[in-house]
Amino acid sequence: MRQVDHFLATPNPPRSRTHNIWNPSTGEVQAEVALGDRALLDTAVAAAKEVQPGWAATNPQKRARVMFRFKELIEANMQSLAELLSSEHGKVIEDAKGDVQRGLEVIEFACGIPQVLKGEYTQGAGPGIDVYSMRQPLGIGAGITPFNFPAMIPMWMFGMACAAGNAFILKPSERDPSVPVRLAELFVEAGAPEGLLQVVHGDKEMVDAILDHADIPAISFVGSSDIAHYIYRRGAENGKRVQAFGGAKNHGIVMPDADLDQVVNDLSGAAFGSAGERCMALPVVVPVGEDTAERLREKLIPAINALRVGVSTDPDAHYGPVVTPEHKARIEEWITTAEDEGGEIVVDGRGFTLQGHEDGFFIGPTLIDHVTPEMKSYHEEIFGPVLQIVRAKDFEDAVRLPSEHQYGNGVAIFTRNGHAAREFANRVNVGMVGINVPIPVPVSYHTFGGWKRSGFGDIDQYGTEGLAFWTKKKKVTQRWPDGGGDGSNAFVIPTMG
Repeated sequence: MRQVDHFLATPNPPRSRTHNIWNPSTGEVQAEVALGDRALLDTAVAAAKEVQPGWAATNPQKRARVMFRFKELIEANMQSLAELLSSEHGKVIEDAKGDVQRGLEVIEFACGIPQVLKGEYTQGAGPGIDVYSMRQPLGIGAGITPFNFPAMIPMWMFGMACAAGNAFILKPSERDPSVPVRLAELFVEAGAPEGLLQVVHGDKEMVDAILDHADIPAISFVGSSDIAHYIYRRGAENGKRVQAFGGAKNHGIVMPDADLDQVVNDLSGAAFGSAGERCMALPVVVPVGEDTAERLREKLIPAINALRVGVSTDPDAHYGPVVTPEHKARIEEWITTAEDEGGEIVVDGRGFTLQGHEDGFFIGPTLIDHVTPEMKSYHEEIFGPVLQIVRAKDFEDAVRLPSEHQYGNGVAIFTRNGHAAREFANRVNVGMVGINVPIPVPVSYHTFGGWKRSGFGDIDQYGTEGLAFWTKKKKVTQRWPDGGGDGSNAFVIPTMG
């Protein structure tokens, strides 16, 4: 059986514990990944401490050249990375390429690190006084990343952190760990010193070791909200800088004037792409008015029935299996819960099997109508190929639903009315808004982050806020005395007046 080890600057220790890696398309265990402990993390941190000062002292332009070379290597290895990703996650090859590409876009931003690292300067802030600032690396950053984007989210984190001069320790999901290891290999091939980017595998024991380690000052996390809250709280208690992004229940508001054919096309991809295993998926559609709801439902049913579910290598499949048998069972339980709560199962994906792959972790696309805010299935994240219809009476109702939900990651509105779109974008209590865009993930030179239980911490990922998270800002006030002072005001607080 294939073995996946840690990526360390020192030889890997003997295996003590392992975790199975499934092939979601066949339902078979295809590999094992080693699980590390606190001692292994200590080894990784020691190597990072050894290499980081020299990397930080390397001028930003030379660091940028490593990022440029890494970008070239990612592009050259795009197909193999996508195939490896699909084999462990289950998403189809083209979707896997999108996973890699969206991470690569942050690497492209990091290639401009000499520009974005520039500080501020004020000449003559006071009599003979100049003030300037500089951004310096924190030292060692850590990232704890989820299974659903094993390429994109690690690159969101380590790309900015390393470009800014930090060393980085990545703890990816044990469900699909091979792509993060391959990314680290390519980073060294691009010219990064060994030990700058290391990958440690593990479960809660490793997570807690990262949260408690005195030499790791900053941690970035993406995963479920309960775990995000735990990581934020424990990390903050240990004096660390923490950004922790959690779950989502993104809504798509459909106004009566919307182009329903375009809406149905967008919903099909946003709700069911990657089997719904995206924090920016769109699992709740909110038609405004009963007429809009009925017209939308009439168009959705044939579109959903036409979706093709297949193995990850099927070029004609719209989406593939979910990641593990446990996750498949959890999604089907949520569909049953929605039915028990009074939701109408319009299209039922439970019990779906694929001929020749009967043991694969497949779930058919599911549509549930007449869902209400009181239902637990509406309140919680299902994270599968399930679309719920929540009918809104009017525009005010449509603004209220996502604004009052516990999650505030993303939201979209579909309309031809510019006033309605502007009003909605201004008022809705959600961190990322799409206007006729179903999955509003900002481009790499902006920032990504949700509100409420979708995000803990006050700094977003990547872009200039990502740079701020992985650096500390030093402010310098300087004067070069000319010998003319008499010291008479030495005991008065300095002012610029």
